[in-house]
Amino acid sequence: MNSIVSSLAGVRLMNPTILSSGILGVSAASLQRIAKSGAGAVTTKSIGPAKREGHPTPVVVGVTGGILNAVGLSCPPLEESLSELKKTLKAVKSPVIASFYGRTIEEFGDVAERVSEIKPDLLEANISCPNAENELGKPFAIDPESAEKVTQEIKDRVRIPLIMKLSPNVADIASIAASVESAGADAISAVNTVGPGMVINIETAKPVLSNRFGGMSGPAIKPIAVRCVYQIYEVVEIPIIGIGGIQNGRDAIEMMMAGANVVGIGTAVIEKDINIFSNVCNEIIQFMDEWGYTQLDELIGKSHLK
Repeated sequence: MNSIVSSLAGVRLMNPTILSSGILGVSAASLQRIAKSGAGAVTTKSIGPAKREGHPTPVVVGVTGGILNAVGLSCPPLEESLSELKKTLKAVKSPVIASFYGRTIEEFGDVAERVSEIKPDLLEANISCPNAENELGKPFAIDPESAEKVTQEIKDRVRIPLIMKLSPNVADIASIAASVESAGADAISAVNTVGPGMVINIETAKPVLSNRFGGMSGPAIKPIAVRCVYQIYEVVEIPIIGIGGIQNGRDAIEMMMAGANVVGIGTAVIEKDINIFSNVCNEIIQFMDEWGYTQLDELIGKSHLK
């Protein structure tokens, strides 16, 4: 009997699929619905230190191969987010990953500490969104030094397993991954959106998104995400959540063969439906049966074997 039970930083998942942050992760009810649909774990929308309006609409536009989004890290006041997280933990039986962000290194630590009081199963620090900037006006994930500093700040203040979410928009993602591991990260999410990209309405001669630029997600970025996961796997020992363009079981297996322990699914929930999680799991099992695999561990990093 093929087993697809997974583990992420010591947390047991019934299967290797995770709802990525930002997709149907605002309320306890939506996260419960996703968990019941078959997701091995669910991730909340990023929780911030204070109320944030985000960018005015339109914030999402469909493009060939995926979507561009520039939501702008909109979120309610921190206390409201924490209250909803409490409801989520009561309602959802699968592991819950609490995504969060800050505007400074200290603020990342402050928010992490507050979120950890609610006791989610794991924390995910969103250091790779263009709106989570350091003093240089760039994401903390842009270089090894700033990524290491924010990781250390968080680890000094929490005891819940910490996932660091990295950006594909860097010259050397492997060095950044190594830096967060050295600072104590328990897992890595790879990757956030690619870009920024842009769409122009040629009838009005104006950008479609109100923010003009947005991050790209969906099938078109999968080769980039697979490459990033492959490079990260070469330099770290901690588990990796592979994210980017997963639409089916074959995509998930490709990501795992690159080195991902589990996979994050986001855009496909929008483009298909919430049954994507159970469909992916069934397709993984079918592939394992056809090719003689009995454990997911046999797939992880398979492409690195000579």
